[in-house]
Amino acid sequence: MNNEITNLKKRLIYRSQYRGTKEMDKLIGSFVQSNIDKFNEIQLNELEIFLDVDDDTLYKFYNGLPFKKDIIKSEIFKLFKDYEYKK
Repeated sequence: MNNEITNLKKRLIYRSQYRGTKEMDKLIGSFVQSNIDKFNEIQLNELEIFLDVDDDTLYKFYNGLPFKKDIIKSEIFKLFKDYEYKK
């Protein structure tokens, strides 16, 4: 694995764990940790876009609640929606 991909993964893991709200830090951090090594380069780039979405929107999306913000749903969003968080 090249150094650029390794650095991208480290940056994405960090971003997923330090978002601003404790609950979303745990949920998204766990989701990313569980899946990041399965993602190819395209999916890692999609994950970066996913992590740009604010916590409130992702929380509502995950829980099936209505939200107002337009998001570009990719394969990452589907994986996140189907992800079962284990404490």
